[in-house]
Amino acid sequence: MVQLDKKESIVVVSVNQFRSNLKHYVDQSIDAHEPLTVSRKNGEDFVVLSLDDYNRVQETLYVLENKTLMDQIKASIKTHKTANGYTPSLEELGLDV
Repeated sequence: MVQLDKKESIVVVSVNQFRSNLKHYVDQSIDAHEPLTVSRKNGEDFVVLSLDDYNRVQETLYVLENKTLMDQIKASIKTHKTANGYTPSLEELGLDV
């Protein structure tokens, strides 16, 4: 039986369902860019995630853990909100008329 976790909208299937329909579930996870939780009787569930989505998660974690990058993002948000940021010239934008 396929369950939908109401809190996170994650599809949950049993390990037996996953095993029986491996290609379908892997293709679905890759095509929809959505993780699939596979539940096991012993409680050690696991997640199926495309390599592309996994790499995106890793990149996000890297940025979040990097204080310098986070400070740059905060400064950029601040200048954007106050409209005090750098404005490139038309030439810099490749729009030299």
